[in-house]
Amino acid sequence: MADRGRGASRGGRGTSAVRGGRPPPPSAEVNKSKREAILDLSKYVNERIRVKFTGGREVTGILKGYDQLLNLVLDEVEEEFQEPEPHKRTLGLVVLRGPTITLLSPVDGSEEIANPFISQE
Repeated sequence: MADRGRGASRGGRGTSAVRGGRPPPPSAEVNKSKREAILDLSKYVNERIRVKFTGGREVTGILKGYDQLLNLVLDEVEEEFQEPEPHKRTLGLVVLRGPTITLLSPVDGSEEIANPFISQE
């Protein structure tokens, strides 16, 4: 009773610290292969991209860095407002939080087209 609560094994028969006498299973981290990202942003580093957020904000800038949570670092960022009248605001170097991003697209090589689903009157 003198060893009680001082790290001595409790409850039992034998000296095995593993329940049921079985060896512990191999670590899940050892057998688990590295997860590949769904979106490969490495090809857009140092390229101008457009980012849209929940709530409707939209910015364009040069992608300088990112992480697995889709947090982005953009340089030379301009925020575009549509209301009450269209205009731009220069922000410079910014960090964008991944959970608030709804759309990412490269600026170069994309152009706006007419909506084919709007009924022609």
